[in-house]
Amino acid sequence: MTDTLRAPTRSQAGFDLTPPTAEDLIALEADLTQEERDVLLHHGTEAPFCGGLLNNKTDGVYCCRLCGLPLFRAQTKFESGTGWPSFYAPLDEAHVRAIKDTSYGMVRIETRCARCDSHQGHVFPDGPPPTRLRYCINSVSLSFVSDGDPLPDPLGRGDHL
Repeated sequence: MTDTLRAPTRSQAGFDLTPPTAEDLIALEADLTQEERDVLLHHGTEAPFCGGLLNNKTDGVYCCRLCGLPLFRAQTKFESGTGWPSFYAPLDEAHVRAIKDTSYGMVRIETRCARCDSHQGHVFPDGPPPTRLRYCINSVSLSFVSDGDPLPDPLGRGDHL
């Protein structure tokens, strides 16, 4: 099936999860910095305690830096002491994919954007209630939108909260 014939898939939150076309990805990737490219496309990790969103305490939504899909609400962010923004739950379970990661001689669960498949970080079972999960996410994998501001829509999907 071609990209143009694929029916959109919607999350319970109402967002279109249809993957970007190859042309869309080329356009989205052209706007990335080298660090964003290393993390989002090549599964890298930014240095701890350096990310621009680590200490952000503003109410709003954290979105995928590449495709704009909302991934986490600010209300689920907590201080984990790890050096990366941490969340105990995604905005919608369907927005974040979990992939077994056996790199570096460890077994971890990688988190990726469910729409564009970009690397976000990892999830660990040592978070706070109610989920006991810690989504440890790279700041450069995210863009932040304050409550009341429009969500990014680089794919022209018209999604909104």
